[in-house]
Amino acid sequence: MTDIIRRHLKIHGIVQGVYFRQSTRKQAQKLGLTGWISNQPDGTVEAIIEGPSRAVETLISWAHRGPEDAQVSSVGVQALTGSAEYPDFRIL
Repeated sequence: MTDIIRRHLKIHGIVQGVYFRQSTRKQAQKLGLTGWISNQPDGTVEAIIEGPSRAVETLISWAHRGPEDAQVSSVGVQALTGSAEYPDFRIL
């Protein structure tokens, strides 16, 4: 049985205006993850990702680099209880 987990990410650095949300959605879809990603007023990007633990950890590792033009300084990760409420991965 596959463990389904949920994580809340807060990504800091130069992460807006560099296709971070679109690139993350593409990665999440490739990994079969659900959730959402959104730009925040403070210049960060916030995401909820849910799916098999290995896939979630793969996306978190990717988020530390991000797309080519991003300059990620840190990624905060908080464990949440999974709920399977998201049918896909969306940009908000």
